[in-house]
Amino acid sequence: MEKRRPNIVFVLTDDQGYPPMGCHGHPFIQTPNLDTFHGEAARFEQFHTGTTCAPTRSGLMTGHYCNSTGVWHTIGGRSLLRRDEWSLGTALSDAGYKTGLFGKWHLGDAYPYRPQDRGFQRVVCHGGGGISQQPDWWGNDYFDDTYMVDGEPKAYEGYCTDVFFREALDFIETNKDEPFFTYISTNAPHGPWNVEPKYRDLYTEDTDKECYARFLGMITNIDENFGALREKLRELEIEDNTILIFMSDNGQTGVAGTPGEEMYNSGMRGFKGSPYDGGHRVPFLVRWPDGGFSTARSIEELTSYVDFMPTLLDLCGVDVPAEHAFHGESLRPLLEGDVDAHWAERVITTDTQRVAHPLKWRWSCVMRDTWRLVNRTELYNLADDPGQQNDVAAQHPEIVKNLQDGYEEWWTVCSAQDDDDIPISIGSDAEAITTLRTHDIRNEQDHLGVWDQSQVRRGDLAHGWWEIMVEQDGEYEFDLRRWPEEAGHRVRGGIEGPDIEYYEEGVQPGRGEDSYSGGVALNIDTAGLFVSGFSEKWVSVSDEDRGAKIRMKLPAGPRHLRAQFSAAAPGFYSSAYYVYVRRV
Repeated sequence: MEKRRPNIVFVLTDDQGYPPMGCHGHPFIQTPNLDTFHGEAARFEQFHTGTTCAPTRSGLMTGHYCNSTGVWHTIGGRSLLRRDEWSLGTALSDAGYKTGLFGKWHLGDAYPYRPQDRGFQRVVCHGGGGISQQPDWWGNDYFDDTYMVDGEPKAYEGYCTDVFFREALDFIETNKDEPFFTYISTNAPHGPWNVEPKYRDLYTEDTDKECYARFLGMITNIDENFGALREKLRELEIEDNTILIFMSDNGQTGVAGTPGEEMYNSGMRGFKGSPYDGGHRVPFLVRWPDGGFSTARSIEELTSYVDFMPTLLDLCGVDVPAEHAFHGESLRPLLEGDVDAHWAERVITTDTQRVAHPLKWRWSCVMRDTWRLVNRTELYNLADDPGQQNDVAAQHPEIVKNLQDGYEEWWTVCSAQDDDDIPISIGSDAEAITTLRTHDIRNEQDHLGVWDQSQVRRGDLAHGWWEIMVEQDGEYEFDLRRWPEEAGHRVRGGIEGPDIEYYEEGVQPGRGEDSYSGGVALNIDTAGLFVSGFSEKWVSVSDEDRGAKIRMKLPAGPRHLRAQFSAAAPGFYSSAYYVYVRRV
């Protein structure tokens, strides 16, 4: 009888990084379940990712460096995973796995970028890069929120992390008799650090920084859910043949109101977004008893997020078609203790772009064994300087040159498609109504965007265009809105006071009423639509309008689209925050 392929359960936390776990030396955090798992797992001690959320996720899902996938930002139309990328979800689904995503996706909220378009058969997720960001369901605040379930909204009771784990455990139990891939991607402990007071209160005696106490409390909540997950796998008697992975997506975030020196950082330099190790070194713990990985073992070789997909496909015996290749490689030899000389010579690169077009050498780190070349000219050797305080570039010019050459090779591969459009589809049979949001608007000045619901409430300016792909010839209706459809407010109207119920005690100080209450009125009088190659169209906006509808006949093919609101007084001119598009 052929042995059944292993299940995969992948837990990915958001902005946690390496330091805040008891097993990594944090002086007072409570993570007993993760600490126990750390004592039973293979531990990759030098595992490196992108330095922010979406870039890392693109590499995990493709085995390709994030810049090459089109994902070098978290907003601005550059958190969309190119449609021609072969994803891990698709690879496993095609190999017969049941696939489910629970939590954060952050690689696109419209076709063809949604998780259900990339091989995930069951999806429970929030929108955008975090709960209460602009693409998320209006009014979500981590408690009793509405999430998208296979593309349809559904209201849930409970705290976000608890909901995502609960849904994942139901998926596991339903599919326990066949191979499954369960991707639990928490939005915690990403800001705004909303958490039940009982978790915050665990740390108020250890730190006088409320946000830090909330951040740590969110991790303890994750830890409790991780313990319940392990118990479920044991109860179902599938733990031994399940590859269980715990990881974070990038370096530890610098928590608001908490200076870096007041946060435990495992002796590393830098936080999320930094080219130093604190920005991209993360925990990567793997356990699979039937595969021979069930006891504690540290693996010190340099490894990368682009190794994730090839490793899982290798462990699961999934063939890689000849037309697909990876920038990473399978880590199975390291898991099995087969270490050859090439690992010490391997060169890995990461960077932080967060700009309209990638810039060479921007916030970059090139790694080889214990060497780190930062921002092209700074060289550090972690063997005797783990805190990266002593630049030794002048003493080792040959190593600098070697790593610079490695970067040049990496840049050639990753920059080949930098100028290509990454269009959102309209008129596809796969999505009857496409929602364009300013979270994904393209512009040359990154600050001219609205990507969070608090910015919509304030009436901040957004300028730019959407890259679109008209999938079919036809007449299209564009419904331009100030507020999302589910909010129900008028284009010209504001919001007096709170329009949602939120868990008041759980709201992070400084991210309170302006995120979950009120909204300025904008005296918008006209709305305009601009599609490349066609004449602009304008319509008037009345007091009672909830949207401004404009129709236009379009042929199939790529276009750039601008949708504008204008108010003569007080001189407001901005992109519509939401545009609902349907073929009529």
